[in-house]
Amino acid sequence: MLDFVQLEADLGQEEQLIRNTAREFVEEHIKPDIGEHFEAGTFPTDLIPKMGELGFYAPNLEGYGLPNVSETAYGLLMQELEAGDSGLRSMASVQGALVMYPIHAYGSEAQKEKWLPAMGRGETIGCFGLTEPEHGSNPSAMDTHAEADDAGYVLNGAKTWITNSPIADVAVVWARDYSSEDDPVRGFLVETDRDGVSTNKITEKLSLRASVTGEIGLNDVYVPEENVLPGVSGMKGPLSCLTQARYGIAWGAVGAARDCFEEARSYATDREQFGGPIGRFQLQQEKLAEMATQITLAQLLAYRLAELKERDDLRPQHVSMAKRNNVRMARNQAQIAREMLGGNGITTDYSPMRHMANMETVYTYEGTHDVHTLILGEDLTGLQAYQ
Repeated sequence: MLDFVQLEADLGQEEQLIRNTAREFVEEHIKPDIGEHFEAGTFPTDLIPKMGELGFYAPNLEGYGLPNVSETAYGLLMQELEAGDSGLRSMASVQGALVMYPIHAYGSEAQKEKWLPAMGRGETIGCFGLTEPEHGSNPSAMDTHAEADDAGYVLNGAKTWITNSPIADVAVVWARDYSSEDDPVRGFLVETDRDGVSTNKITEKLSLRASVTGEIGLNDVYVPEENVLPGVSGMKGPLSCLTQARYGIAWGAVGAARDCFEEARSYATDREQFGGPIGRFQLQQEKLAEMATQITLAQLLAYRLAELKERDDLRPQHVSMAKRNNVRMARNQAQIAREMLGGNGITTDYSPMRHMANMETVYTYEGTHDVHTLILGEDLTGLQAYQ
């Protein structure tokens, strides 16, 4: 596997074990069938408990049966899962960074005990409800709201583009609390079998097809006070979750790009035209050299993020730069790899076009490329280009 500047030579034993375990899991359980799942628009749900057994859900958190591994180890896990498919990494990323993380960071002790062990084992599935039909890049303008009622709250609203929602047992729903002054955003743990909850599946996707995506409809849904996340109020809650998830995306995109590179390199050395392997031609070698360089630069950025995160020096703007750069890089390199495979590259027998299609979603979700550009622009100039 591409590791041109030998970054993995410095990995500890635990980090090597997690990388190897995830890599073997993907090779054995994902790669043989992922093309069929992509074509059919299905996710291998039978593997969800297996991923729990292997500790793939929020392993960088502490307590409640969670492993508390290093941030580098967690990043490597995301990298290997996305080398299999972005849908696989998305499922684990949502479960861990967007559902388990807010419960761990902001939940009551009772909420942590109830949800985290079961979610860590993959016995309970979660989803994250922030994006709305009319509010994507501007989530603070959300219409979903909660009103106090009978020792609890009644929720109304709609969320969309929600990974895992059709198969989720619980949703972390962010809503305006109309019962409090200034209508602060608060987090609610909403079991999906409650009256008034609907989780319709979104179909006919042309990207991230091997992933379960849906909506969350909330029609006079009652939740008790004990289901409110007590430790946070305001947009800090959902945005801090997105920072955790974007960190994993920055690593995961490297895995997708690396898989494209390996597929293209293998093809270039095996495919013969004009009396020899096409990899002997200067045009093909230039493409491989540039791919390897861009992937290596993205790897360096991801490893540096892990160092900053370990010592609590990581800022959201750091993550914006890495998410923005690494996903763009993976999007571009997937296209180049597809070119190198010629006509064969448009089939599900090879991974680059599947990765290329997936990257269109990853490029857009959890902060579009343009929004992360403006976040960086504000940080560099002190001037905000949006309100």
